[in-house]
Amino acid sequence: MTQALPTAAGALRDLTRRERRKLEVRRRILDAAEALFDARGVTATRVAQICERADVAEKTFFNHFASKQDLLRELAAGALGRLLVDIEQTRKRPGTTRERLIAFFGSIADHAEEAGPMHRELLTEIIHVAHEARTEREQVRVLKDAFGALVADGIAAGDLTRRHAPETLSDMILGAFYVLMFNWAHLEGYGLRRHALAAARFLGDAMAASPRRRRP
Repeated sequence: MTQALPTAAGALRDLTRRERRKLEVRRRILDAAEALFDARGVTATRVAQICERADVAEKTFFNHFASKQDLLRELAAGALGRLLVDIEQTRKRPGTTRERLIAFFGSIADHAEEAGPMHRELLTEIIHVAHEARTEREQVRVLKDAFGALVADGIAAGDLTRRHAPETLSDMILGAFYVLMFNWAHLEGYGLRRHALAAARFLGDAMAASPRRRRP
């Protein structure tokens, strides 16, 4: 997968003007591609259209990305990065692990509802490309570790069960997330918010340290 773009102001200051310019052009290409993919679909969007929107020559595009698939891999890495930030923010929320899970899965639905009409196709392509990449195992491990930290917080707070291994609990959260994304990307009319909140409540109840009265 291509190298992620530096985002910290300090890191950017350490770069030469030429390096900063290169990163700016790369960012323009990625932003243009994501906007077009979301609005028109991945298949319907040509490299030439991405270049026109980003105001770069096609030669410049291929200096940065070997192909449209290569660009999709970087978009997948960016999506993973944003997801990790969401998980970290969820960990900082007050309340029980159950409440944090509801907030996190609810935010998944929020992002989906804010996206453009072709976002499902974009998500489908990102999932496929990410799974084809050599770093798939690394990405899954990073995501699993992030959910594992959320589980560890709950165990330390005493609101998650110790009857099962923490890794099993994080696997259940990761599995629910993947199922929701897969179904939303492939099933027309899939009620993502309803299913996401139902999954969060189920996980919270199933992993609770003690039996809880069923909540609405």
